[in-house]
Amino acid sequence: MPSAGSGPTQAAPGVALVTGAGRRLGRAIALGLAAAGWDIAVHYRHSGREANETAEHIRALGRRAALLACDLGDEAAVRALPGRAAQALGRVTCIVNNASLFEYDSATTFSPGLLGAHMSTNLAAPLLLAQALHAATPEHSQAVVINLLDQKLYNLNPDFLSYTLSKAALEAATKMLAQALAPTVRIVGVAPGITLVSGDQSEAGFAQAHTATPLGRSSTPQDIADAVVYAASARALTGTTLVVDGGQHLVPLARDVMFLTK
Repeated sequence: MPSAGSGPTQAAPGVALVTGAGRRLGRAIALGLAAAGWDIAVHYRHSGREANETAEHIRALGRRAALLACDLGDEAAVRALPGRAAQALGRVTCIVNNASLFEYDSATTFSPGLLGAHMSTNLAAPLLLAQALHAATPEHSQAVVINLLDQKLYNLNPDFLSYTLSKAALEAATKMLAQALAPTVRIVGVAPGITLVSGDQSEAGFAQAHTATPLGRSSTPQDIADAVVYAASARALTGTTLVVDGGQHLVPLARDVMFLTK
């Protein structure tokens, strides 16, 4: 039991559930956490082969890994996901909401259906996972949810309208859940900048965008993984967002940088 006047105790690295951990940024985050001592529940939807490769890399680092397929648009499946992770690896103390739907629309092509799909995966699923983690965390213990956001929330433009609205809602939820679920669960945002080639962006366009920041470089997958690892262990951090983008959010852009550097 903690001593009188002390807060809840957060254990040393335990089990982390990382959504979308099969490839790209999710893989980097999963491997970063594994290198820091976490066992990883590797969530994926369609990328089974890539998820298995991630799990192999995790095991090569000396940590345990479990593969968990789940459609984040399926409420019942999302509610069951933390329990499945716990059954495979033990009690989950960290959830990283990395997986996102990222489809283009604009003010002139907007449809309620596409907005609903983005909200289901990018907002409702993280909320359900935070709710489940809170319910499963014992009194006097502490867990953490880390929500992957986007630097464009701090430098808005109208491209990817539904995606941006879903991430803006998740940023607000990060603050509200931090209030509602404290002290048992901390909620932290991490907002990457231009980190990996997206959509039909060219390698040359990506390189141009990546260097068009105050620091001369935006974020790398390792930068984001390092920020997640820090947030997972920083016991005084909650209800705030780490913007890891080389200062990209300080450079006003009328359109998404993807379209300015193609």
